[in-house]
Amino acid sequence: MSKLPDPFRDGMARGWKVTNGEQNLPERITCDVAIIGSGAGAGITAEMLTKAGLDVVILEEGPLRTSTDFRQREAEAYADLYQDSAARRSADKAVNILQGRCVGGTTVVNWTSSFHTPTKTLEFWQKNFGLSTYTEQEMAPWFAQAETRLNIAPWQVAPNENNETLRRGATKLGIEAHVIPRNVKGCWNLGSCGMGCPTNAKQSMLVTTIPTALDGGARLFHNTRVDKLRIEGNKVQGLVCHAVKVNGDRVSDKTMEVVAKHVVLSAGAINSPAVLLRSKAPDPHDTLGKRTFLHPVAFTAALFDHKVEGWAGAPQSIYADHFLYTQAMDGPIGYKLEAPPIHPGLISVLLGSYGVKLRERMENLPNTQFLLALLRDGFHDEAAGGIVTLNVDGATPKLDYPLTPYIMDGVRRAMLTMAEVQFAAGARKVLPCHEHGELYTSWEQAKAALTTMPMKPQLALVGSAHVMGGCRMGGKEDIAVVKPDGQHWQVENLSVHDGSVFPTSIGANPQLSVYGTTARMSAGLVKRLTGKDVVLA
Repeated sequence: MSKLPDPFRDGMARGWKVTNGEQNLPERITCDVAIIGSGAGAGITAEMLTKAGLDVVILEEGPLRTSTDFRQREAEAYADLYQDSAARRSADKAVNILQGRCVGGTTVVNWTSSFHTPTKTLEFWQKNFGLSTYTEQEMAPWFAQAETRLNIAPWQVAPNENNETLRRGATKLGIEAHVIPRNVKGCWNLGSCGMGCPTNAKQSMLVTTIPTALDGGARLFHNTRVDKLRIEGNKVQGLVCHAVKVNGDRVSDKTMEVVAKHVVLSAGAINSPAVLLRSKAPDPHDTLGKRTFLHPVAFTAALFDHKVEGWAGAPQSIYADHFLYTQAMDGPIGYKLEAPPIHPGLISVLLGSYGVKLRERMENLPNTQFLLALLRDGFHDEAAGGIVTLNVDGATPKLDYPLTPYIMDGVRRAMLTMAEVQFAAGARKVLPCHEHGELYTSWEQAKAALTTMPMKPQLALVGSAHVMGGCRMGGKEDIAVVKPDGQHWQVENLSVHDGSVFPTSIGANPQLSVYGTTARMSAGLVKRLTGKDVVLA
């Protein structure tokens, strides 16, 4: 097979302004707008601001890896493309958190699922956070632009068996299941989305908006961490940056100062609040870092007589929202059902145990199917999110996220649902991902065990790949960090454009919510800075 083209490297050969901070970091640069981060919010913002003729600088602490580097190997991908080598955890270690850390951010490693912000979520924001313009009608054109720009559409290929099992079991129980929209173009259906797309089919920021911005003259600095904003009065006067290695260690004490007329913070929930905390940004109402949400995720595994091979094919293509909406928004926590890909490194953690028992479970991996339940946090006092603070070093962030009894009740109910779905689909055995979990041979046996199993943090295996909040937007200064348009309430030349602005979790995979929200914010920012009107697509 001939070597596939690498559009990012081709662009660099044409003269894109890309600097590896580890190798060469100037002492001082100036620009119209400095964007911190290069993921979903940053990429959309960079493209739209560059279209308006603004001089844009993108600052990314992670490395630059492109399709040439993506070899579908977990060990390489997790070390190169994820925060803390895919080992970031909540402060008590009870929740494993997957976040991207590379040019393109989490869009490079997510599983491509793309949903509108649910109407009920928007209504909750309108009622509780003064976001009167965040209606389904107001947001629709921005979602449409993102869908056009990033080729988002329901997946047309038959689901792999891992996902078909969800549909088969749900249908047998009378539960509606639907096809997931994905942001792909010419997808080879390989299944390695979480390790970077080797064919450039995934329409991540790495192959869409960042290249467009670079074609328009934007400058990209990678391996370059923004340590803090130098804030004086009500303005950012400069950014202090250090070069870092792939593992995050500083290269030296040498700094680069970035002077910008406007700063857009798009480092993602956890890291965006951390930048503001390190910068001692104004926080008169003690809202910074608060209400950080995760979509806690519970898992069950099922053993079938036939092959599943859930590592092959689109990682997520079927979902069921029935259990999101059978509960009131402020009632027992609702959850969305999906199927995660089954790659051995990641799944070995979820299978639990060790030694002979883990070996036996791994030996059955080709016949193993997984379900996940994405819990909707942020709509009840007992799921009010976590708090981002700084560690004792005063630099690195930590997230205290309590798994309350309310959340753990949702974990139990979700595991019961998933086990029932898997048995309905023909599973021979089902394993709840819990330290006390065993392979149960019937729904009745699993139900009896799960009903009495202690649901406590660090016993039930809980993870998340969705981090939201911490710099929430709101219609009043005393309840939010930023205004509805993303501008900081106290710092006039600072905006936040990423998932950290969400005042609750989304209740669905959040990437399209980030795309639509930040497209809207970016259009407003361009209008304020230049008087021009721009659209994403």
